[in-house]
Amino acid sequence: MNGPAPEARTPGTARTLVAGVGNIFLGDDGFGVETLRRLTREELPASVELADVGVRGVHLAYELLDGWDTLVLVDVTARGGEPGTLYLIDASAADDRGRGTEPAPLDGHRMTPDAVLALLDTLCAGTGAAPPRRILVVGCEPACLDEGIGLSPQVAAAVPEAVRMVTELVRQEAVV
Repeated sequence: MNGPAPEARTPGTARTLVAGVGNIFLGDDGFGVETLRRLTREELPASVELADVGVRGVHLAYELLDGWDTLVLVDVTARGGEPGTLYLIDASAADDRGRGTEPAPLDGHRMTPDAVLALLDTLCAGTGAAPPRRILVVGCEPACLDEGIGLSPQVAAAVPEAVRMVTELVRQEAVV
């Protein structure tokens, strides 16, 4: 774990990881990666790091062991709404991380963000790292997850608002 423990940090130094998740070859599944690409143009606090984890869940798992105060995942989130609908989900609660459920067998090729979050407590216990104190998901309702490059018009139209949401979130988290 790099840096001081979260409780030892001075105000304004809370570390935030923004992880863009998704497969750019499956239509709207590329939402997280595209949003992250656009976030690189924004003026963000120095305590914020952007990571394009794409479909590399194992990479995300290792990143989470590096002493982050807040994790913001940006991904498609199918919840039954209209395509392009944005959601802000607080996944910090224990139930949202899969505690108390039967652990799924590990498969390095299928380490989805929810699988990584379910495994987070075990990873931290084994390494002595602390999990992020806050886990947020900025999700977008997909229109199409079929093979193909490019976002649907509805999801593409939601990207600028997602960038605004993430920018506002990380600025708020930086002053904690």
